[in-house]
Amino acid sequence: MARILAFAGSLRKNAYSKRVLNAAIDGAREAGAEVTLLDLGDYPMPLYNADDDFDANALRFQDVLKEHDGLIISSPEYNGSLPGGMKNAIDWASRVSDKYTMNEVFAGKTAAMITSSPGAFGGLRCLAHLRGVLTIMGVNVLPVEIAVSFVGQKFDDDGWEMTDEKFKGILANLGASLAKSLK
Repeated sequence: MARILAFAGSLRKNAYSKRVLNAAIDGAREAGAEVTLLDLGDYPMPLYNADDDFDANALRFQDVLKEHDGLIISSPEYNGSLPGGMKNAIDWASRVSDKYTMNEVFAGKTAAMITSSPGAFGGLRCLAHLRGVLTIMGVNVLPVEIAVSFVGQKFDDDGWEMTDEKFKGILANLGASLAKSLK
């Protein structure tokens, strides 16, 4: 059975990027994958500095990444790019530790990417940045990527269930595509 790790780039408790992730997770599970939902807020790490000792939470994050075959990453767009906290976690996890070589926990995995925004572009500008980062580390990124525009209109207030059935289906199909690619 394919094992997928899903996480959002936002650290906010009720972030849209966390909420849209659920539909993709449902699709991956329906396609037969085992999915672990991870909250980056549970793995606080200092700003990456190669002069510092390897961070314990970064090692925990590496361990979780190593256990999975694929990734579903949902990112908000911050100033046209990735959120700093997510990029920092990726930078820590890609580095050499006492257990893993450079990029070992990423290399050979396959990833699906989602972005979301209250605006008309849906966070589209950050997808190229995320694809570039993942590709450099040896991650195969699915060619289809989803940008959820006007994301606030796709949920009932602060609810976690997506009310826009069209986008819910698109996201579920992305999760299913990832799961099927890992078989």
